[in-house]
Amino acid sequence: MTQQKLELTWIGKDQRPRLEPRILLEDPARSYHARQRVTDKDLFDNRLIKGDNLLALKALEAEFAGRVKCVFIDPPYNTGSAFTHYDDGLEHSIWLGLMRDRLEIIRRLLSDDGSLWITIDDNEAHYLKVLCDEVFGRRNYLTSVVWEKDKGRRSDTTFSASHDYVLIYARNPDLFGKTRNLLERTEDQESRYRNPDNDPRGPWLQGDNGTAKSSSEGSRFPVVLPSGRSVVPPPSRGWSFSRETLETARAEGRVYFGAKGDGMPIIKRYLSAVQAGVVPRTWWPADEAGHNQEAKRDHLNKLLRDVEPFPTPKPERLLHRIFSIATNPGDLVLDSFAGSGTTGAVAHKMGRRWIMVELGEHCHTHIVPRLQKVIDGQDPGGVTQATGWQGGGGFRYYELAPTLLATDRWGNLVINPEYDAAMLSAAMCKLEGFSYAPSEVLWWQHGRSSERDFIYVTTQTLSAEQLDALSSEVGTERSLLVCCAAYRGVSAAQAAERWPQLTIKKIPKMVKDRCEWGHDDYSLNVANLPMAQKKAAAPTQDDLFGAAAGDSA
Repeated sequence: MTQQKLELTWIGKDQRPRLEPRILLEDPARSYHARQRVTDKDLFDNRLIKGDNLLALKALEAEFAGRVKCVFIDPPYNTGSAFTHYDDGLEHSIWLGLMRDRLEIIRRLLSDDGSLWITIDDNEAHYLKVLCDEVFGRRNYLTSVVWEKDKGRRSDTTFSASHDYVLIYARNPDLFGKTRNLLERTEDQESRYRNPDNDPRGPWLQGDNGTAKSSSEGSRFPVVLPSGRSVVPPPSRGWSFSRETLETARAEGRVYFGAKGDGMPIIKRYLSAVQAGVVPRTWWPADEAGHNQEAKRDHLNKLLRDVEPFPTPKPERLLHRIFSIATNPGDLVLDSFAGSGTTGAVAHKMGRRWIMVELGEHCHTHIVPRLQKVIDGQDPGGVTQATGWQGGGGFRYYELAPTLLATDRWGNLVINPEYDAAMLSAAMCKLEGFSYAPSEVLWWQHGRSSERDFIYVTTQTLSAEQLDALSSEVGTERSLLVCCAAYRGVSAAQAAERWPQLTIKKIPKMVKDRCEWGHDDYSLNVANLPMAQKKAAAPTQDDLFGAAAGDSA
C-alpha cells in the first residue's frame, strides 16, 4: 500500500517572494573591535546585520551556503494578541508562509553536520513542527525539548504557562549524532559518585547490584561475602548480574560489600571510566537552562540600565546549553531574529563565530552596546563566569544595500543612482553567481566563478573597437561575462561569432525580470498589517508583507 505524503496547507502557500540577493554594506563607524588581543583565538570577523531578515538571509546565501554549524531562531510567537481584527485562518497562513520562506534558506545555509534550534510556544509549535517536517524532511527531526521558561505561577489564567518548546532539526541526523557533544555533568550529578572505601581508582556509582525478578535457576547462585556469610536471592528473584560478571568484578576489586564486608554485593561503576559527559535530555528545567526572569533581572537590567529591557529575553544559559551540544569553538552560529543579541553575546564568550540579523531599532539600543560591553570585558552576567570570558574580539556592522533597480519618472527600471561602480560590480557578481574579487592588475576582472571564468561590469556603451581590445586581453584560454549598458557596431549574432570568449549582456535588461525590485520589508511582525475590509478579496502575499520585525531573543 502506497503511503500518502502529508503536507500542511494554508492560504497563499503557493505564493513565494522573488527575493533580490542584496549586497551588504559595512558601516565602519558602528563596527567594533577590542583595542588589543586578549588571546590568540580572538574572533573579529563576526557580523551584525541591520535589515529585513529574509533579505539578509538571501544576501548571505551565496557566501555561506553549507557553512553554518548551528542556527538558533526565536521568531515572533504569533500569540493571537496581534490578530484581534483578523480572520483566524488568515493569521496562521501569514505566519506559516513567512516562516516557510525563511526556513528554506536556513536549510541551504546549514552545513552537513549542522542543526536548527527554534524556540516556540504552544500557539504555533505543532503547526511549525509539520512545516519543518516538510522543509527539512521528517527524518531530519531530532526532538522537541521542553524548556521551563518560568518558575512562577499565574493565577489570572486557566493554565499557567511555564514552558516553551525548542524544536531541533538536523541537516543530516546521522552525521549530527556522531558530532554532537555531551553535556558536562552538574555538581549534583557528580556528587552521586562517591568513594566510601577510599578506592584508589576514585569515586564510583552503583552499577549492577541487588536482585531482580527472575524465574531462572542460574540467577540464584550463592555468593560468599567477605564476612564468611553465604547469601542467595529470595524465592522468585535472582541476582541482577551473572556469575561470570561478579567473578570478574571481584577479581578486579570492583565489588563493594559494605563497610564491614557483610553487605549485599555492589558492582562499582567508576566516574573515570564512564563517558566524559551526559546525554542531553528533552526536559530542561530552569535551574539548568535559565529562565526569562533570570535574563531580564540578572543580566539585561544590570548590563543595559538605560534602556527598556525585553519582556521575555532568552537567558544566556539556554543558548550556552544549545551551543555546547551543537557546536565547537570556531564554528559559525546564525540568528536571524537577534532581538536583544543574546545569541551573539553567548557565542562570542564561547569562542564561536556568529552572524546576527535584526531589523528593529533595538539593533542600536540593545545589541550594539551589549556586544561592546562583552568585547570590552565589562559584562559580568550571563555565562561570563562559566566560560571564563575576559573580553576581546569584535564584529562588523552591516546594512543591506538599497535595491539595485529603481523606477525612473517614466516608470522604467534603471540602475539605482545610489549605486557607485564598486556597489554595482558587487551586486552583479551576486546576481550572476560570481565571487566579487576585483583584480588590482586586470582592470576588467571584477569577479570570478572559476580559475578561468570572470565578470566585467560597466555602465558604458561599448564600441566594437573596445570589445576587440577586451577580447584580446582576455585571450582564448579564459571566458568573460561582460555586463554593460549597451554595445554598438555589431549584432548579437555577430558579437557571439566575433568574440567567442565574451558573453555580452545589457544591464539592467539582463536582470529586470529576475527579482522583486524595491521590496524592502518581508518582516514577520504582522501586528501592523492594514485592517482587512469586510467582504474584500483575500489579500495576496505581496499585500501582506510589511511592518517592523519583532523578536524576543
